[in-house]
This record gives sequence, structure tokens and C-alpha cells, in this order.
Amino acid sequence: MKKILILPLILICNILLGQNLSGIVLNEADKKPIEYVNIGIINKDIGTVSDLDGKYSISIDSQFNEDTLMFSRIGYFPEKIKVADLKSKTNKKITLKEKDYELEEVTIKPNLFKEKTLGVTTKAKLIAAGFKNNRLGYECGILMKTKKPTLLKNVNLNISQCTYDTIYYRLNIYKVKGKKNFENILKKPIYVKRAGESIKGTINIDLQSKNILVDTDFLVTLEHVKDLEKGELYFCAGLFNKTYYRKTSQGKWETKPVGISISVDAEIKQSANNL
Repeated sequence: MKKILILPLILICNILLGQNLSGIVLNEADKKPIEYVNIGIINKDIGTVSDLDGKYSISIDSQFNEDTLMFSRIGYFPEKIKVADLKSKTNKKITLKEKDYELEEVTIKPNLFKEKTLGVTTKAKLIAAGFKNNRLGYECGILMKTKKPTLLKNVNLNISQCTYDTIYYRLNIYKVKGKKNFENILKKPIYVKRAGESIKGTINIDLQSKNILVDTDFLVTLEHVKDLEKGELYFCAGLFNKTYYRKTSQGKWETKPVGISISVDAEIKQSANNL
């Protein structure tokens, strides 16, 4: 698993030979900066994440001039631009249009649902995998199997080792659209912020107020979105599952035959009756 995390360093060395592109991502309506926007060439290992003030910097070699760079974030419509076109812009400002969502009411009848934990629950530290370095846009997670309406209650992260004093990641939940093809179903970002002793052991993320209901397999990941400087974060891991990961924002999804310890406490429908 460590090879997964070392490879991006080699790629960075090559990409830095290209032209550096710096700009800012703004909300189209109020012109305010948008934090932690995913920026990258679709299905390629070239990408980054904007900072808290919406500012971004990415180096792209001329061989990718005809490729498309995508800017996306939960709650906004994505914006695509050809790399050559962005390079030619004097002002590399990008605007994203905010999405409008209709409020959905989720009514739960307790007798129709059964509690179940999905994913990888191991707390053994003999095998560990996760974030070896401070690379923006890198994310990894576990595919959860379900064929019935499933209400998500909590996400649990079993930590093996952390050298950061403070962590700041984004939790993503994707529905499966095809083989290694996923679509984020969240309407607002969920950030995982912890410091000191709270990073050790198990980190629990309460989702009950989010009313997240799925009815097919879904992927739960943690994404590195903030510059944390030098450090590592490793999960406990097991051999009887696989981790989905991508090295950069908008990059291609890949898998490794080691399952990091991410699980979901859920309520799964046990009856054919309507909610």
C-alpha cells in the first residue's frame, strides 16, 4: 500500500517542469471565494485543491494543452476549460454557479429498519495504509455494499498512526454509476477537523442530521483538501477488502487489495412497505 503513496511524489517532479497557473475561484452570484475546490485534468494525475481563500496554483506541461481542466465542488455546478485557454487568460479567475436543492423529507419507521455496520471495522495495527504525504486532492476510501434503502447514521475511522497535531479532511460519499465511476451525492461539504488526542483511536462522524439515504452501493472516502505541511495519517487496514483511491482531484480511480478501516453505521430497510 505504501507504493500507492510514494508514486505521486515522482509525478510531482515531472509536472513542476510545466507552466504554473495561479488564480482564484469565486461564487458567480456574490463573487466571494470558494474554499477547497477540486481542480484537475479529468482521469489524469494532474490536480490540486484551492485554499481557504479560493486561491489555486497548478503546474501543467504543454503536452496537456488540449486536455480539459475541471473545477468542481459540492454544492456548485462544475466548470470546464481547455488547458490552453486557461493559459491564455490574463486573469485566471474562475466562477462557479451554486446549485439550488429542494428540501427532501426523510421519514423513518423504526420497525421497518434494522441497524447494521457496513465496511471495514478492524482496529488491528499490523497493517496500515492511508495518507503518506501532504498532497492536495488525494483521497481514499471503502465501497459499501447495499441493495436496499439505507439511512447513514455515522462514519467511523479507525486510526493506526497520525503525526499531525491537527487534521482537516473532507468526507465524500459517492453513489456507484459504473465500474470505478462515482458521483458525489452530498449537497454540502462535510469536513473532518480534529486535534490532539481526538485523532487517536476511532474518529466518529455523526451524519444523522444530514438525512443521507442511499439505495445502492456507495463509496465513502476521506480527501486531503488543506495544506497540513509535513505529516502522515494512516488507518488500520485488513486484507479482505480493497481500498479505492485517486492521487489527484478529478483523477482516475484505482484500487489496491488492502482495505482501510472505514465503516458506516446505518439503518437498512427490511420491508417492501413504503417509508
